[in-house]
Amino acid sequence: MLEFNNSTPLTMGVELELQIVNRRDYNLTRGSSDLLVIIDKTDHGYDIKPEITESMIEIATSVHTDHKEMLAELTAMRTLLVSAADKLNLGLAGGGAHPFQHWEDQRIYPTDRYRLVSELYGYLAKQFTVYGQHIHIGCATGDEAIRLAHMLARYIPHFITLSASSPFYQGVDTTFQSSRLTSINAFPLSGYMPFVTDWDAFNAYFDKMSSLGIVASMKDFYWDIRPKPEYGTVEIRVCDTPLSIEVAVALAGYAQTLSKFFFAQQELKPAQDTYLTYSYNRFQACRFGMNGTIINPINGTQTSIKEDILQTFDMLADIAQELGTTEAIELLRQRIQAGQSDADWLRACYEKSGSLSDVVRQQSAVWMAR
Repeated sequence: MLEFNNSTPLTMGVELELQIVNRRDYNLTRGSSDLLVIIDKTDHGYDIKPEITESMIEIATSVHTDHKEMLAELTAMRTLLVSAADKLNLGLAGGGAHPFQHWEDQRIYPTDRYRLVSELYGYLAKQFTVYGQHIHIGCATGDEAIRLAHMLARYIPHFITLSASSPFYQGVDTTFQSSRLTSINAFPLSGYMPFVTDWDAFNAYFDKMSSLGIVASMKDFYWDIRPKPEYGTVEIRVCDTPLSIEVAVALAGYAQTLSKFFFAQQELKPAQDTYLTYSYNRFQACRFGMNGTIINPINGTQTSIKEDILQTFDMLADIAQELGTTEAIELLRQRIQAGQSDADWLRACYEKSGSLSDVVRQQSAVWMAR
């Protein structure tokens, strides 16, 4: 039986997985252990930890209600990380996938959890060297978390599009805006949560999966969006790590604003038909970004993802004003109206230089605020 640790509604936090690169050719390098040694010489109190392979590091914010306070915390964390990286002549970068690393070169970080994942999933564990942003939104009850997860599912293409930053993979332009999610799709427990209606029903599902020996904890579900009972949150997991912390914070502000809308509109009920077009809409966002198509299975309408995002921003304008997220939404609106995502920016860098090493150098400079 899973206990949902109720939290204050609309509190939020983010996790960011970062690339660790050398400053010679800007390939990934096994630097997480050395980086953590340097960082831990400072009494910082931040949540900074290793990830599944040694060329990754994860940072997580504390719990926030205000996105500006979250940005201030991430800025301070970045200062600490950059100082440590400089001492080791390392670079740090956002982006959902490193453009030219090869998965077979990666090494699993030596923890029991990651060794177990490696033994279970084989080469997929090393291919999991991709970099995402996870957004947590606080919920008062498990029932509210289940409802919110289903309501947010219709907007998953927005978060993919707004964060897309992995056009290159294994030295190739994938023609996708976000290639990262393709790696996650390979895991058998990826995709979306089953259409359970409340926390008791979710617990019944979890208990059955556990009794069958398929899962041992919530960590075994690689769903795009899932309840996180130990935190009392709903966790959105589809975002590529953006190139800048400002965009990462704006995405959290957008998730908070959408959640406030659904908390306020209790008459809106989850619809199982949302999942009829879920995989199609998700693919459109990964492949085409804002130029993709989103289908509403409830009324049968089709529109571009770009227009759907802008219409949603308009719908949320008053709530954003109440919540104080207008500035965050406006940053995302300007990027959509300009028609350039992080993925487009990375491709433009490559067009100018013809060098993927130089692309990583530039994206590292963005994240490190150089």
